[in-house]
Amino acid sequence: MMALLLLQWPLCTLQAAVTVTDDAGRRVSLGQPAARIVSLAPYLSELLFAAGAGHAVVGVSEFSDYPAAAARVRRIGGGTGLDLEAIIALQPDLVVAWKSGNPVNQVERLRALGLTVFLSEPRQLRDVPDTLLRLGQLAGTETVAKAAADSFNGRHLQLEKRYAQRPLVSVFYQIWEQPLMTLNGEHLFTDVLRLCGGRNVFAELPALAPQVDIEAVLAVDPEVMVVAVDEQDSSLLAAWQRWRSLSAVLYGHVYAVAGEQVVRHSPRLREGAGELCGILEGVRNIYDV
Repeated sequence: MMALLLLQWPLCTLQAAVTVTDDAGRRVSLGQPAARIVSLAPYLSELLFAAGAGHAVVGVSEFSDYPAAAARVRRIGGGTGLDLEAIIALQPDLVVAWKSGNPVNQVERLRALGLTVFLSEPRQLRDVPDTLLRLGQLAGTETVAKAAADSFNGRHLQLEKRYAQRPLVSVFYQIWEQPLMTLNGEHLFTDVLRLCGGRNVFAELPALAPQVDIEAVLAVDPEVMVVAVDEQDSSLLAAWQRWRSLSAVLYGHVYAVAGEQVVRHSPRLREGAGELCGILEGVRNIYDV
């Protein structure tokens, strides 16, 4: 019996090992599913919990406020700077980082210190379920991750069938007031708009989150303006009322949307996309287009 167990042990070990490819094209390998995970971006924290790996998350970046359990996990810095000592002290067997959102030198320092790093850089809606599946593999929670991915894909398909071929509505999305900032066509938000039959008026700008001025917004004259707000601040909508020459302002098509639900690369995009699609369809119905 002992000999049989010894023969089986290497096989079990091999079966527990996991390898995935991250969004930088690097192979990320673990000898067994991760038991201690650090997340370096709020959307990654959401994805880990949605993939069933919340029990293994021991450190998260600032603003990781969803789900509620993520808000109770130890903070280890954010996009502008990471607390490397705190991360190392947590002894993670997996660090999940945002390729374009975390300081590159600090992420590489973690890798140089021997930590296993998975780099994430989602740009389209389909990247959300794909990332869920890979995180589920790394955490050994494939069943939960697949269920979450399937749910997301189902809602995506439902919205696509209903709205993607509807007449286009031009949209300006404000992510910040001072300075005035938006998102270009490379950002996930534009893919959400596309799903809803919307067109990003600043899709062609080169920067991912470009700064624009009022004159540029007046020139493109969007049919709809969407302003990212939180629950405590609705004054951003009122600020646009002085620009009555804008069609969206003149006809009352300036809307507030919880920004995290349409720009965070997480399963909550289902709700955010549904809300945005409803806004654009309402505008179409008014104009009967």
